[in-house]
Amino acid sequence: MSNSGILRSSLAKKYAMALTGLFLCLFLVGHLVGNLQLFKLGEDGQMAFNEYAQFMTTFPLVKLLSYLTYAAVLFHMADGIVLSLQNRKARPVGYHVEKGSANAGWSSRNMGILGTIILVFLVSHMQTFWYQMHFGDIPMIDGMKDLHTVVLDFFNPAKNNLAGVAVAGYVLAQVALGFHLVHGFQSGFQSMGLSHPKYTPIIERAGLAFSFVVPLLFASIPVYLFINQL
Repeated sequence: MSNSGILRSSLAKKYAMALTGLFLCLFLVGHLVGNLQLFKLGEDGQMAFNEYAQFMTTFPLVKLLSYLTYAAVLFHMADGIVLSLQNRKARPVGYHVEKGSANAGWSSRNMGILGTIILVFLVSHMQTFWYQMHFGDIPMIDGMKDLHTVVLDFFNPAKNNLAGVAVAGYVLAQVALGFHLVHGFQSGFQSMGLSHPKYTPIIERAGLAFSFVVPLLFASIPVYLFINQL
């Protein structure tokens, strides 16, 4: 592995990529649990989601974890871009899976493309929701910013002419995330040296399940909101 990249030590870079990737998997689970409240429509759902959004942006420990998540995302993507460019000039580097599935093999060869799609989605997602929550002029309800209405309106074809495009883009990003996770989840453990003939197949099956279920649930949210507001 080349010594170029954010970390000069190839071994440190290997572990850091794995650790940030696995940490972001935990973030995805936590973020998904909160977003699933969007399936609750009406005033109860509005209250539940707004309370969740306020908690995520005001509770000190959660704010600290948020900063760690931002740093992890920036490092993971920046060094991933470097590694992707290196892959075009040399043998595949970064995550490596010796007995991955066919999908994992395809994913490992296209991590740069998948990562680019996810990066574009993240920038758009942060501008649409994160920026609005922190700096936008959002109406207040019961002493809380009404992010629930912002989300619903964004996926409402009656209030956003590009709602259908937004849903399609969201779903496409989740497909890219799924393929990214197929390779990243399994090989993250591999990079950490957590490989064993008895446990590796379990990790691979867990990775496949995670890579399918999490993006599917994320993608189902805007589809559900769009359909219920037609």
